[in-house]
Amino acid sequence: MQFLFPDETKELNDLTRKEADSCDFTQLSDGITHYELSGDASAPLIVLVHGFSIPYFIYDPTFEFLVNCGFRVLRYDLFGRGYSDRPHKTYTMQFFINQLAELSETLCSQKSFILAGLSMGGPITAAFVEQYPHKVNKHILIDPTGAHSINNIATLRLAKIPVLAEIFFGQFGTDNLIKSVADDFFDPKLVAHFQARYKIQMEYKGFKRAILSTIRSNMLGKQLNIYKRAGKLQKPTLLLWGKNDKTVPFEHSKDILSALPQAEFHAIDDCGHIPHYEKPEVVNPILLKFARQAQGGM
Repeated sequence: MQFLFPDETKELNDLTRKEADSCDFTQLSDGITHYELSGDASAPLIVLVHGFSIPYFIYDPTFEFLVNCGFRVLRYDLFGRGYSDRPHKTYTMQFFINQLAELSETLCSQKSFILAGLSMGGPITAAFVEQYPHKVNKHILIDPTGAHSINNIATLRLAKIPVLAEIFFGQFGTDNLIKSVADDFFDPKLVAHFQARYKIQMEYKGFKRAILSTIRSNMLGKQLNIYKRAGKLQKPTLLLWGKNDKTVPFEHSKDILSALPQAEFHAIDDCGHIPHYEKPEVVNPILLKFARQAQGGM
């Protein structure tokens, strides 16, 4: 199958990871996970889960800010992304939940934490809240998928067709995915630098296979029942949404709020799909206030 993806020329192994000089790695049941954990070990813990295809650098401004504010913060690459392994598995919801559960237990076994999910990280974290309610103090959602299916995009529909999808993604997938990143932004000045960082992971074998498996497992489909079940647990929840989101339209926020009526909602003006990255000066104070309230006021 690898011959279908000629752009993927590198192997993920100890040597290439060392050359990347990129934080830490741990062996989990399904493979090696790339992560960064920083802050005082006794401080309140916040775990950040990224979305469909952009690895953990999506949280750069958030991670640094929260660590500097006195929190212990964990971010990591989902399997198939960044410098985490691309195991030959089916990339289902439970697959990603298991990664989060095992990683948090391995690195922070004694802690319950504040859990944040961006985009596809939204339904992953909501499902984690449902399965491990004792582990989560508060829940943060940033432009989450799952209110409605976004598989109506032609490329995503095509991805579900065996063999044809592999051929298409092998020939055109790299350019299409890189171009799609531009739609995440309202401010075009941020796009070029972001795309340059994004495409590095695409050189490593297994990336497109993981992306296709994720789509075929309906991870971008409608997941509203997951939010409804999480909502019944009444966890304090923060919902952030960029008003100019082209990837997961702002209108979807109404359905998420109906499933999570306890959520504190903030709409971010002049902002696309990743408001914490595009407007950290607006979003960071909201995150800090919410996180400190979770700990009784740090």
